[in-house]
Amino acid sequence: MKILLDAMGGDNAPDAAIKGAIRAAKEIEADIVLIGNEEIINNKIKEFYGSELTNKITIKHTTEEIVMEDIPTVAIKHKKDSSMVVGFRMLKEGEGDVFVSAGNSGALLTGATLLVGRIKGIDRPAIAPMLPAYKKSFMLMDAGANTNCKPLNLIQFAQMSTIYLKNTFGIESPKIGLLNIGTEETKGNDLVKETYNLLKENAEQYGVNFVGNVEGRDCFSGEIDAVITDGFTGNVFLKTTEGLGKLVKRNLTESLKRNFWTTLGAIPCLPAIKRFSKTMDYKEYGGALFLGVKKPVVKAHGSSDEYLFYFTLKQAENFVKSGAVDKMKEEFEKR
Repeated sequence: MKILLDAMGGDNAPDAAIKGAIRAAKEIEADIVLIGNEEIINNKIKEFYGSELTNKITIKHTTEEIVMEDIPTVAIKHKKDSSMVVGFRMLKEGEGDVFVSAGNSGALLTGATLLVGRIKGIDRPAIAPMLPAYKKSFMLMDAGANTNCKPLNLIQFAQMSTIYLKNTFGIESPKIGLLNIGTEETKGNDLVKETYNLLKENAEQYGVNFVGNVEGRDCFSGEIDAVITDGFTGNVFLKTTEGLGKLVKRNLTESLKRNFWTTLGAIPCLPAIKRFSKTMDYKEYGGALFLGVKKPVVKAHGSSDEYLFYFTLKQAENFVKSGAVDKMKEEFEKR
């Protein structure tokens, strides 16, 4: 297996990508290809480690990079030797099994759709991160790829979530909820109400275990396996969740360090505090899968550090091993 990593994408590139790749290479089975300017990458490796790469990591030289300010469609069409476009081209041509990038989200979505291609039968691919819940995690679908959706899109998001969770996590019948402002079927805007009715009446036909509307506060109950929404709402939900997690961790840390007695009293609780902190850290959950395209693509967080790249690369390997993309193609192309 070969993981293609955009070494030039993200706020902390290429440093974080390189460090994360070298850390992950010690634990995963897959080989890693760092895609980017070879001279810059080699100089960074010598600066950090004083040596050359391991035999599990190679470099694919490129001369351009797509930055956050670039217009997605223009960048994909004109920066043909950028680390992102080259990565997609290698993925499409079978020179790698999965592509990972923390770069420009719009360009990543555009490139995945135009250069790799949608799975036949899927109208719009979507971003699907895993988020923490009580004693488990849940999938959010869509987290920003499609700001304006039709009921068909949300239904397909539910179908893709079901196929992925079943094949990757072994959940025989994933519970799928529709994000709404209330659990009643009369609540919500036209998009949500129409989608609710279609899922309720045709759940078996769609192959979805639809459990109804779910409010934002109940997404973390551990009772739901995937929460379905449009990309605008999903992205707001995702960023709010990340911000709340940071707030809880920060307030907890400051409370424990308030004075000598609070610090002393916290010592016996440190193992529990560390476990709690870990569950609240989005870095533990890796990147967001881009479901609906013909090959595995993973969107790493734009501010990914070494630790998050490390987790995302491990996640990417599992994504390929699950065979979820092939199963998705099989399921949708026969409809």
